Amino acid sequence: MVQATLVDVVRNQFGTADAAKWVLVIGDLMLDRYLIGEVERISPEAPVPIVLLKQQNERAGGAANVAANLAKLGIKTRLAGCIGKDSEGGILLRLIAEMGIGTQGIVQSSQRQTITKTRILGGHQQMLRLDQESRAAFDGSESQQLQQGVNRQLADHPAIIILSDYAKGVLSAALCAEVIAFAKQNSIPVLVDPKGRDYSKYAGASALTPNKRETAEACGVGLHDNEALIKAARALRAELGLDFLAVTRGEEGISLIEANEIQHIPATAKQVFDVSGAGDTVIATLAAGMVHGLSHQQALQLANIAAGIVVGKVGTVPITRQELLTELVLQNSTAQVDKICDLQSLKTRVKNWRTAGQRIAFTNGCFDLLHAGHVTYLEAARKTGDRLVLGLNTDRSVSALKGPTRPVIHEADRARVLAALEAVDAVILFDEDTPLALIDAIRPDVIVKGDDYTEEQVVGGSEVKSWGGAVKLIPLVQGRSTSNIIKKLGA
Repeated sequence: MVQATLVDVVRNQFGTADAAKWVLVIGDLMLDRYLIGEVERISPEAPVPIVLLKQQNERAGGAANVAANLAKLGIKTRLAGCIGKDSEGGILLRLIAEMGIGTQGIVQSSQRQTITKTRILGGHQQMLRLDQESRAAFDGSESQQLQQGVNRQLADHPAIIILSDYAKGVLSAALCAEVIAFAKQNSIPVLVDPKGRDYSKYAGASALTPNKRETAEACGVGLHDNEALIKAARALRAELGLDFLAVTRGEEGISLIEANEIQHIPATAKQVFDVSGAGDTVIATLAAGMVHGLSHQQALQLANIAAGIVVGKVGTVPITRQELLTELVLQNSTAQVDKICDLQSLKTRVKNWRTAGQRIAFTNGCFDLLHAGHVTYLEAARKTGDRLVLGLNTDRSVSALKGPTRPVIHEADRARVLAALEAVDAVILFDEDTPLALIDAIRPDVIVKGDDYTEEQVVGGSEVKSWGGAVKLIPLVQGRSTSNIIKKLGA
């Protein structure tokens, strides 16, 4: 159900948002340069490998990579930060502009060079990183230019603000305070990818997205003590007055910590080539989801999937809308197959749904030659509860009910087609003449049948009522039936 919603949002809304909804990214801008080659021998001059250079490329890094992720997802984006008046700064500006990202908030300083990270790779293996940057603090003039550039962007009221902090000086305590104060006054969410041990400058933001190590360092707890880490993270959320804290935990997924609830979103299993830029993808996809009205949990599920894609690439590479949509459709297809249950797995799912406070609806039938009447009925049945379990007659039981020429469609195929429907949460085959044993095993809150039955005729109706449940009769779509379809085919 959730995955289908995410597919719909990414397919139909990303890239088609109201032009008034845009995201402002403020932070440390970088140029990521990659020198990629092959290693065939060791240097005779020193015990180091010789890399035969095959290709060189440059990519937007740091806060610019956050903006790149947003742009590739179809979100209108602007950047604010600082670069040098040098060739690297010119390359970075060109890369940013080519993606359609607004550059009006970017300050060019003659007092510092553009932060550039040059990585030398032998095949997929990173062998060396060379950093070029100024360690000098921003002086009064630079800070004033930065603040003015940011203020001009804030005046246009972004839908969401992202503070992408790489501890290179742009996000000073003063700038963070001014941005967060403005955002609070104007009800604009502020998402922060933090850096350092002291998070006090982010107080009052909407959310932080630190990774596991960053959270442990900020909270002063052990990296491998998950219980202590989550407890400390809860206290940190409350101390900073955040709406939520999203701790990215690599192969352990993401922990969403809100005021009254903690949810763990499992990671998407992927082969990991390079984790650089994964945090940028997480916060950008989180923002994109929130812009389009997704809940924090749904937006983080989307971010988790996006991060699983980019770690399978070499270097800093932003997620694209099409990549995300393809992965969502693939996962949704897998989830459909997983809806087909045996009794033990169904009982486990029902127990989990009940623990989450969800009401279970149950219906049953043959559903041979699925047609519009069936789909309409199942959609109505789903609305009687939070989850719909469908008991499906086996081929043997269909033949016993309908005669030796039925079913037309094999039971495995009927189950697979029904599992593809968004209205259906679980499908289970039963071979008995009635589903009474199945009903008794899962004890649904609602039992649903068509209005061609009376309540007294519904198998399991009295049992469901005995434990406080209800029977619901759904109007059938007239003129739609499998028998009529078979007659037309034989005509």
